[in-house]
This record gives sequence, C-alpha cells and structure tokens, in this order.
Amino acid sequence: MKRFINLYIAIASGLLLWAAWPVSPLTFLIFVAWVPLLWLESKVESRKKFFLLTYVTMFIWNVATTWWIWNASPPGGVAAFLANSLLMCLPWLGFKIAKKWLGEKIGYISLIAFWMCFEYIHLQDWGLSWPWLTLGNSFATHPEWVQWYEYTGTSGGTLWILVVNIFLFLHIKNNFYKTSSKTYKNLFAGILLLVLPIAFSLFGNTRTKMPGTNSNIVIVQPNIDPYEKVSEAAGSFEAQLQKLIAISEKEVDDNTALILWPETALYTASRIDEEGLKKNYFLNPLWSFLQRHPNASLFTGIESYRMMNAKTKYSEDFNGQFFETYNGSMVIDSSGAQSFYHKSMLVPGVETLPWFLKFIDKWFAKFGGTTAGYAKQSERTVLDAKGGFKIAPSICYESIYGEFMSKYIRNGANLICIITNDGWWKKTPGHKQHMNYARLRAIETRTWVARSANTGISCFIDPYGTVINPQPYNTAAAIKLQINPTNRKTFYVQYGDILSKIMVVLSILLLGWNIALKVLTKFFKKKFPALQTNHD
Repeated sequence: MKRFINLYIAIASGLLLWAAWPVSPLTFLIFVAWVPLLWLESKVESRKKFFLLTYVTMFIWNVATTWWIWNASPPGGVAAFLANSLLMCLPWLGFKIAKKWLGEKIGYISLIAFWMCFEYIHLQDWGLSWPWLTLGNSFATHPEWVQWYEYTGTSGGTLWILVVNIFLFLHIKNNFYKTSSKTYKNLFAGILLLVLPIAFSLFGNTRTKMPGTNSNIVIVQPNIDPYEKVSEAAGSFEAQLQKLIAISEKEVDDNTALILWPETALYTASRIDEEGLKKNYFLNPLWSFLQRHPNASLFTGIESYRMMNAKTKYSEDFNGQFFETYNGSMVIDSSGAQSFYHKSMLVPGVETLPWFLKFIDKWFAKFGGTTAGYAKQSERTVLDAKGGFKIAPSICYESIYGEFMSKYIRNGANLICIITNDGWWKKTPGHKQHMNYARLRAIETRTWVARSANTGISCFIDPYGTVINPQPYNTAAAIKLQINPTNRKTFYVQYGDILSKIMVVLSILLLGWNIALKVLTKFFKKKFPALQTNHD
C-alpha cells in the first residue's frame, strides 16, 4: 500500500478536478483539487518521478472530463488526451525547479505565473490550441459567483483557484506533523480569499435594463444527425433545407429581425460557391422563404468555397485553379448575401494540423471539416443585420475563447451569435459544457448571446449569464425572444486579458532569474571547486 501511495495521491488530484468540472454540482472541489499534487511536489524529490505523477493527474483530468471527444474522432481524441496532458505538466515542472532555486515563496508565485502563462498560450491560435480545461471555466454553471469576470475574464477565476489551493495546502503542510503551536493564518487567508470574490459577485453587482424594442430573434434547432448531413444520400440537402424552413416558419413573424440557423446548416458534399448563391438551384427554397419575410436577416452556417485569382496561404489547387474552402457563415436577406464570416479558430486534428504534425493527417477522421485545412480570417469583423443587431459571430467552439470574442464587442458588436453542431459528440457532457461556457462570454462582455446548436442546446443567455428557454438535446425546435442590444464596453472588452499578460511577463522574468542563477552557480563551482552552495 505504501509503495503506491504517491500514485494514489496523483489519481486523487485528477479525480477531484474531474468531479469539480461542469456540469457536476461539486464545483467547490476545485478549491482543493490541486492540494494533493502540491503535497506530492513537497514530498517527491526526484523531478522525473514528480513529472510522471503529474502526468497521471493531468491524464485522468483530461480523459475523465473530455472523453466524449472520442465520438468525433478516435485518433483526434487520443492525440488530445496525450498531448494536452503533457503540456499541462510543463508549468508544474517549472514550478518545482523554480522552488528549488528561488525558494518556497517565489516557487509558489512561479506556479501561478507559469500555469496562467500556459493557459494564455493555449488560448492563442498556435495549431494545438485546446483551452477547454482553462481553470476559470470551472465556474460556468455558477455565473453568480463570477460576475467580476467583466473585469478579469476567466484568467481571474484561474488565479482565484490557484491562490486558494496554495493557501489551503500550506495550512495542511505546516500543521500536519504538529501536535501543538498550530497556526491558522494560511487557513484563514484561504477561506477569506474564497469567500470575498463570491460576496462581491453576489452583492456588488448592479443589473441594468436597456430600452425596449419590438424586434425579436428566432433561433432554430433542426436536430439533423451530423453524420447524415455529411452523407452522400440523394436529396438529403433538399430535405434538410425544407426542415429548417418549416421549423423557422412556426416562430417567425413581422417583428422578427434576425433568424439563426446552426453551423453547416447549408451543406452539400461539393460545398456552396459564395459568389454563385443566386445561381444555385438548390437554394431556391431559401430565397422564397426570405422573400416571405423581407424584414428579417438570416445568420446561418454554410460549408462554402471561393475561387481565387492566385495561390493563397490556404488555397487548394484543382486542375490549375485555386480555391479556398471555409467552415463559414453569412448574413443573408431577401436581397442577397450581405456579409460572410469564415471560422478563425479551427479545431486541432479535425479541421487543421500544425505543419509539424502533417504526417499524421491521414489518421484523423472527418469532423464536418478537413484536416487539409480550411481557410480562415484574421479580422474580427462585425456583421450587420436588420433590427440594429451587430453580430459577433462564433462558429463551433470559438465561443470558448474569451479575449477572441471580446474583440468583436470592442469593434461595435451588440449581440453574440453562436452557431454550432455539437451532435458530433452525441449525448455526452460535451454539449452541456460548451453551452455553459457561453455564459462566461456573456458576463465578460455584458452582451446578450443567441445560440443555435444543431442538436442542442439552443438558447438565449442574458448579459449576466442567465440561460433563457434552453432546448433539450435531440429535439427539433424554434424559440423566440425580444432582445435589447447592449452597447456597453466592459473593462475586459476595453483592455483585454491583462492578468494573463502580466503573468506572461512574470514567467519570462522568473525563467530568466532561474537560468541566470543556475549559470552563475555552475560558473562559481567551476572556478572555485571548494565553494559550496545551498543548491548542491
């Protein structure tokens, strides 16, 4: 039993992280989930052993929390589990090294800095970006605790979790072997730091109402099996389009200014030419529908392509002609397409691969996309729709990127529109987690969210993270609501993720300090062999 005690402790930390994650009701466990791993770091001297034990923790957390990725792509799921677990170990290894060379207090500061730096890098478009397990996301089902995200974003939640865990661990560590003269200052600090942010969120937040409007938004949830959608079955596109129109007609009225259809709502095996929409015979029912509702704009997902005059970064070559393919969206009305948005944050492994992993391209199953790589856009362009709505578009899992979405609001958007197709994951916790993460985007930006998910959960979310009229998974439905667009720009929208950027700078300084100290130590030991240091 004693032989495996460290392994059991590592497993416990991974299980606590899983048990605390949305949509579990045990969110409070996140404030003690790192304590077992901190205990291991204090007891295991070997860096190699500590690294392996940390990997056990991270692997359990990744698999237990995001196992449903397997349903979309088994190779992609395995790659995500292995790679993300490995990356998560690096901040902890850096923490152990820094603690040895720079002392205990600086060591714990380095853990906070290194972990938050890792999360910030994971939120960037670097080819293997997968920020699903950003610690601050753990409060997605408790928006009432984190109304202050309008200042900090999810990085504030990450900082909160790490600091409370460290203080509670220090209390246990400093009192574990003592029989007398016990101190409770770390316990008091941990509890105080746990309670104060919740109290501020509950009592320091004032809700404001926007002027009324007669315009409403209709969200459609067609509940079309994603695997049937991409099949070659004859007539499938026509049947799916007619289903979307029929469901929409149940709720659309003269006051409807905006209709939402989900990701890849318009999909054909050969994709749709963005410049030839009017010439596309199969889209005739769509034009008829829009002409019946001239006061409405439609924001819909579309699998599309565009011919290029010359080769581009993302273009493909077909018989000497260059074209780009998109997991895209568009705002369209009875007069034609008004604007397009092409998904920018592509899913690693199933929609894109970094250049150094192209050799495993053929291993990955199709996930409504192509590992050859969609073209994407770099601008956060706001899409204008009728009724004064200015759309911040989000396709698929882009809504888990907080700072990314906030840039739309900074550019003038007053409504976040999320279109997604979570049916690839089937009826698993994945689609519930994804919907709840959108609540954090609403708080960060104080902006309404309209969410159309092919198989669910479609809903409205108010600027305080309250979910309105959520539609059950695996149900065809349409919902309608009058929304008052907001024009408020929060601190987070105006200035971005300041906390994470501070931690990136601090990480660089700590790494430089650590390297300089090691180099100087080796230099003096070589020059003065008799000189001993505290770091032998």
